[in-house]
Amino acid sequence: MLGEYRIEGRRASDIAASVERGVGAGALSPGELLPPMRELARDLGVNPNTVAAAYRTLRERGVIETAGRRGSRVRSRPATTARGSVRIEAPEGVRDVGSGNPDTSLLPPLGEALAAAARQNDAAPGLYGEAPVDEGFVRLARAALDADGVPAGPVAVTSGSLDAMERVLAAHLRPGDAVAVEDPGWGSVLDLVPALGLRPVPVRLDDDGPLPGEVERALQDGARALVVTCRAQNPTGAAVGADRALELRRVLAAHPGVLLVEDDHGHGFVDAPLHPLAGTTRHWAFVRSVAKAYGPDLRVAALTGDEVTVDRVLGRQRLGPGWVSRILQRAVAHLWGAGAVDAFAVARSYGGRREALLRALAARGVEAHGRSGMNVWVPVDDETGTVARLLHAGWAVTPGARFRLASGPGVRLTVSALTAADIEPLAEAVAAATGPMPARRYG
Repeated sequence: MLGEYRIEGRRASDIAASVERGVGAGALSPGELLPPMRELARDLGVNPNTVAAAYRTLRERGVIETAGRRGSRVRSRPATTARGSVRIEAPEGVRDVGSGNPDTSLLPPLGEALAAAARQNDAAPGLYGEAPVDEGFVRLARAALDADGVPAGPVAVTSGSLDAMERVLAAHLRPGDAVAVEDPGWGSVLDLVPALGLRPVPVRLDDDGPLPGEVERALQDGARALVVTCRAQNPTGAAVGADRALELRRVLAAHPGVLLVEDDHGHGFVDAPLHPLAGTTRHWAFVRSVAKAYGPDLRVAALTGDEVTVDRVLGRQRLGPGWVSRILQRAVAHLWGAGAVDAFAVARSYGGRREALLRALAARGVEAHGRSGMNVWVPVDDETGTVARLLHAGWAVTPGARFRLASGPGVRLTVSALTAADIEPLAEAVAAATGPMPARRYG
């Protein structure tokens, strides 16, 4: 237990900081058992309640987890070791097909939109006390949501989809609550949940999204929230179809107290139809970011939901950043109004490359998934070996460890940087690195 590392401190905050330093420095390893509270209190000469407060702080920060009489352990992936660090840097001469970035040639120019927003601001400068959401942004965002069947609800604006998810989860949940998450799923969500002191519960999925039986199991076991990606799921490309949406709504209807968070990751760059689950439970949130279709650096997302949820998000937002720049909101509204992105053309571009790669992999006996979006997920037996062999062959991919909790190993390929001439060489390299695999469901 603890090896050579010595926890120090007389106050709860100092003890917690000492443990965090040990985790951050690697002196306390993931899964390592911490001393029982009374034992550590005796060693430090403090009251056991002081150690209990320190451990409570560490749990809330996502550094440790406690399992009753089995004690407290450093989390297998504590918040101090974000999944974003699980990546392969492409050295000179190696093609990067793991970044997850969009094709920059498909992003719209921003000059006119920003200039128009600046002119609006020059005419009427934004000041304190004004509404946090621009009326033009709300009108266009709500019209698009209505067209896609998302239930009526007020609109808020956040700094991207992850910011929205953090605010929604924090508005309803408390440290220790369980959250059902897709597995494999977006690494940032898998980091965010424990960082908020919440407990992630993995839910397997297939090409149609989360499996209803898995969701039912998680909710029956006490999960108080469910996070679902509607389409272009990262990393598998799953998209919730009409039949799956009907099944999931039936499951959620039996658990009306569950918080539902939907991430429309594919908005603006996929042509898979939307089948929202929103409105099935009392509290819900639906998030649309502009990152993939208009540019990651815009940092703007539209959030709608039930009135209580949106009101809580706006209230807490007022106590922090206050609002997302209305200049940026107006720039995005200008892009929307001008039709700056041809969503169907962008979807065809990504879809053509993705489908070509899937066909090339299938022809070589390699199982792969990618119903929508810009990513292809390849289950493998030896994740580390596959990544290393592909790197040696001139291709940098993303290790599946960035996206997994309990699901099997795999690698993610992003097609946005590929040309038609790249498809066959990449498929050949993947086949050589993985070998033929028997058909199976990932997860």
